[in-house]
Amino acid sequence: MIKVSQTRASSRPRPADAGAAGVGASEPARWILLIHTIAPRPHYLRVKIGRRLQKLGAVAVKNSVYALPRSDGAREDLEWIAREITDDGGEASLCESRFIGGLTDDAIEQQFRAARQTDYAALAKLARRVTARLAPNRRARAETALARIRGRLDEIAIIDYFGAPGRLEVESLVRAAEDKLRPPVAATGPRAASDLPSLRGVRRRTWVTRKGIHVDRIASAWLIRRFIDTEATFKYVEAKGYVPAPGELRFDMFDAEFTHEGDLCTFEVLLARWGSADPALRRIADMVHDVDLRDAKFERDETTGFTALITGICLEHREDGARLDAGSGMLDAFYQTFRTFQQRSRK
Repeated sequence: MIKVSQTRASSRPRPADAGAAGVGASEPARWILLIHTIAPRPHYLRVKIGRRLQKLGAVAVKNSVYALPRSDGAREDLEWIAREITDDGGEASLCESRFIGGLTDDAIEQQFRAARQTDYAALAKLARRVTARLAPNRRARAETALARIRGRLDEIAIIDYFGAPGRLEVESLVRAAEDKLRPPVAATGPRAASDLPSLRGVRRRTWVTRKGIHVDRIASAWLIRRFIDTEATFKYVEAKGYVPAPGELRFDMFDAEFTHEGDLCTFEVLLARWGSADPALRRIADMVHDVDLRDAKFERDETTGFTALITGICLEHREDGARLDAGSGMLDAFYQTFRTFQQRSRK
């Protein structure tokens, strides 16, 4: 029989005078817990349940106690697993819970991030191996390997409930490898793209990009809102299958109007199409390029600090709007600093 309950979990006794208005009583449960017992034999059941829980991204908070962030989907998934356990003679209970002492909610979040970070690290290792073996006569094999990495990355991202930072590294590695596989485009360099259509006069448009913005998308959105289209609005969508509405402009995503071209990152493409020769923006473009493409093309002194700040912003903020706001403040500061250096050098 499957038991479903709602509880608050704590490793410390609750004070006798703490009633319904006690600490955290009004706050909603954050987790769905599966508490189960499986007989040692047959061995296959334990293996099967373990694999099912791993596929869902559940983490073990105690022996035979697994947690998922509370949602209708998580409850349904764990109910099916609990039914499998009981149908094969085991015992299973589900509960909705908060942790208010001992093992904290924040500690459980960190367990989820650590689990996904391990997954991303393994995938990054594979991506580096594929990149190291890139060669013209192995193009088809490399494309197949990268497609598999992309597929695995999507699988991990689905169960990356709290935004482990390793995803950013894998995306960057895959992007760099894909760029190397693209045929070269006819261009004279990142600063000479006069054949590209101009962005002068673009106003009040909706700009669309992929969810989970990182360095190139943060910087590109900042460039758009600060200089190109000061009344722009932004929309963050899933990477695959999005159909743009009339008048929307996409950037740094598949089939976008503005995305990587040859060895240019999206920020560089936008800067070229806008037609700016501002040296301060060019210095920012160099940093964005090196962080996004990881090819150490420009190697500016500021890039190390820029990388640390971008990483910290993405770790601190899960929502794309918050990432853009924080990143914009940082880029404003870099821009002002570079402008000041430029003015002083003229004196």
